[in-house]
Amino acid sequence: MRKILAAGLLAFSTGVAGQAFAEPVKIGMITTLSGGGAGLGIDARDGFMLAIKQSGNTEIEVVTEDDAQKPELAVQIADKMVQSDKVDLMTGIIWSNLAMAVVPAVTAQDVIYLSLNAGPSALAGAGCGPNYFNVAYQNDNFHEAMGEAANKDYKKTFIMAPNYPAGKDSLTGFKRYYKGELAGEIYTKLGQTDYAAEIAQIRASGADSVFIFLPGGMGIAFTKQYAQSGVGLPLLGPAFSFSQDVLPAIGDAAIGVKNTASWAPDLDNETNKTFVEGFKAAYDRLPSVYAAQGYDTANLILSAAAKASVKDKDAFRAALKEADFNSVRGKFSFNTNNHPIQDFYVREVVKDGDTLTNKIVGTAFTDHKDAYAEECKM
Repeated sequence: MRKILAAGLLAFSTGVAGQAFAEPVKIGMITTLSGGGAGLGIDARDGFMLAIKQSGNTEIEVVTEDDAQKPELAVQIADKMVQSDKVDLMTGIIWSNLAMAVVPAVTAQDVIYLSLNAGPSALAGAGCGPNYFNVAYQNDNFHEAMGEAANKDYKKTFIMAPNYPAGKDSLTGFKRYYKGELAGEIYTKLGQTDYAAEIAQIRASGADSVFIFLPGGMGIAFTKQYAQSGVGLPLLGPAFSFSQDVLPAIGDAAIGVKNTASWAPDLDNETNKTFVEGFKAAYDRLPSVYAAQGYDTANLILSAAAKASVKDKDAFRAALKEADFNSVRGKFSFNTNNHPIQDFYVREVVKDGDTLTNKIVGTAFTDHKDAYAEECKM
C-alpha cells in the first residue's frame, strides 16, 4: 500500500527558476489511487507532480500513499507520515469525509495541510486554522455557480447528491443562489451505481431540469442510465460530475451538458496553456479540474519554499498566504480563511474531433468568496 515516489523520477531541483530553496521539503500526499474514485486521485497526483517536474527542483521529496477512499486508512497513513516520515507539509485528499477525519488532527500537530480538492464547510468557517490552506475551492462554490447560472433558463430543478459532507455542501450551495422551485431533493448512498429509483422520481417530479453532484464512478453510472431512460430533461452539474477523468467513460451521453468550475482546458492564459500542453505530453491525456488544482497546489508550495524555510512556520505560512505564483486559473488570491477568491465559469461538454472535453460558454461569478469566511476567527 505504501509507496515512496522514487527520487530519480519524482524529486527535482529549484521550485522557482533562479531561486534556491532554504532547505529540502518533504511532502506527504494521501490520495485515492484505487477503487471507484481512483481517477480523481491519479489526476490530482499527476498534475501536482508535473509542476514539480517542470520546476526542476531536486529539493522536493514527495511521499505518496493510497487511501482507497477509506477514512480509517487515511487516518492511519496520516499518523505515520507525521510521526515516522516526518513530513513538512501534507496534501492530496480528494474526499471531504476523509479530509474531516485527517485534517484537524494533522494541523493540530503543527503540520501545514494544503487541500488540492476537498473543501468541507466545517474547515472554511468555525473550524478554520492557520495551518490549513485550501487551494481548490470551498465545497459549495461550483454548485453555487450552477445555481446562479440555472436562474437564466430554469424554474423547477430536481437536485441530487450523495449523503456525505461534500454532497450536503453541494446542494446547500446550489440552493443558496438558485431562485426557482425545487422539484425534488435526494441524498443518495455514497458509491451508489444503480439509479433506477431516483430516475423514476425525476420522471414523475414535473421538473424542467436536473442538477446532480455525483463525482467519479457515481456520475458515470447515473449519466449513462439517465440517457438510456429517455427522461430528456436538461442535465446540470458541477465540473466534478462531468470532469475530463470521467467523460470518456460516460461517452456521448454527456454532450451538451452544462457544468461549472473555476477552470477549463481552454482558459486563455499562458500558464494554463503550458499546463495543458505539458500534461498531454507527459500523460497522453487531457487534464481534469483535479489535475489543474494539483498543479496549482504544487506551484504554490514551490513559490513559498523559494521565499521561506518550511521549518519557520510563521514565515512559510505568510509566504503561502501571498499566493505569489502563476495559477492556471489566472487570478488567484486567498481570503481571510485561507480559501480562494476566484472566478467561476459555465462550461459545456463538447466533442472536439474524437475527444469529449469542456469549453467555456459563460461566466457565473467574478472574484467569488465562500459563504463561511465570516465565521472564521483567524
